[in-house]
Amino acid sequence: MLASQTRGATMYDHRRLGRELDLFDTDPLMGAGLPYWLPDGAVVRHTLEEYIRDAERRAGYRHVYSPALGKRELYETSGHWEHYGDDMFPPMDVGAEQVLLRPSLCPHHALIYRSRSHSYRELPLRMAELGGMYRSELSGVLGGLTRVRSITLNDAHIFCTLEQAVEEAGAALELIGRAYADLGIRAARYRLSLPGEGGKYVADPELWRRATALLREVLDGSGIPYEAADGEAAFYGPKIDVQITDPAGREATLSTVQIDFHQPERFDLHYIGPDGAKHRPVMVHRSIIGSVERAVAHLLEEHGGAFPPWLAPVQLMVLPVGEEQSEAAHALAGRARERGLRAEVAGPEQGTLAARIRSARLVPYQVVIGGREAAAGLVAPRLRDGSRPDTLPGDELLRRIGDRVAARGPGLWDPS
Repeated sequence: MLASQTRGATMYDHRRLGRELDLFDTDPLMGAGLPYWLPDGAVVRHTLEEYIRDAERRAGYRHVYSPALGKRELYETSGHWEHYGDDMFPPMDVGAEQVLLRPSLCPHHALIYRSRSHSYRELPLRMAELGGMYRSELSGVLGGLTRVRSITLNDAHIFCTLEQAVEEAGAALELIGRAYADLGIRAARYRLSLPGEGGKYVADPELWRRATALLREVLDGSGIPYEAADGEAAFYGPKIDVQITDPAGREATLSTVQIDFHQPERFDLHYIGPDGAKHRPVMVHRSIIGSVERAVAHLLEEHGGAFPPWLAPVQLMVLPVGEEQSEAAHALAGRARERGLRAEVAGPEQGTLAARIRSARLVPYQVVIGGREAAAGLVAPRLRDGSRPDTLPGDELLRRIGDRVAARGPGLWDPS
């Protein structure tokens, strides 16, 4: 039986929900930490990815694609090989070269920026990608979608002047906040992640001082309470981590904003300033939802499988009372799909009406069509939260659902 819809009654486990709802699974022959996505899970993932791409386009980002492999020299230049090598897969010999599965997208984006000359008039240049990366996680720490070896990261890098860095990082924090509101999730806390002891971090005190001062300015300007934590920074610079908690109280990082002086130096990045001379840009790293895998895991646990309407794999379930209403039910579902809604029909061959209603309890909208409704072209809607709006024409219902889906957010119904 599926988890209770009462948030406090049961602690949702995304691994169990993912299997019960046919969203994702694993196979030992495919490998540990390498989940595959079933059709309904692929719908959730695709919808989330398109939402992120649209939000980024509206915010002035341009999208790129880059390969998931790179020469060893690339990661030696970026510093990943020296400071992050233990988390990378071993090199593969290809002829006289060694290539690696990338652990991060930022070195690739630095090369894309470097491939063309840039004027100060082009900055800030916002480059985004939903790209694959790979981490050599130990088997003992792998779990569901939260710790995997193949990751799809919602990543972006903003190349800007020093004067633009605080504003760009602040805008990234605002973008994260809007996404959380649309997804119906919340941040547990904000953390300023600083370096710790040991050789894990780039040895450049001035770099750390400058980047940390800028991130403190971003956080202080936003008015967001935050806590500083030593030993949580990236190897190349400090970062703002947006922390979430699962129902068991375990904390993880979902979103990040970073200011980086290290990689622009390592890759010799520059732009031509108004004086005609070369200047070094600042690189702002930013991820709205982190990895798609961890984001979906958190959404499952936060909502118990009852996704916000715009993200639900099935948004409308049409329930004909009997075979006589089947034609009307399929016609309504067809019109819903023409409007871009994800609609299905659960007919009497799938059981009693009560059983079908229970089976579709996580679908945001259900529509029951009996003889009277079919004859009059009306529908009797039922919402996931148990409420039952008045009977209304089918096309009017589709309009209201479409408006609610387009508005995003976790709300189910707008009576207007």
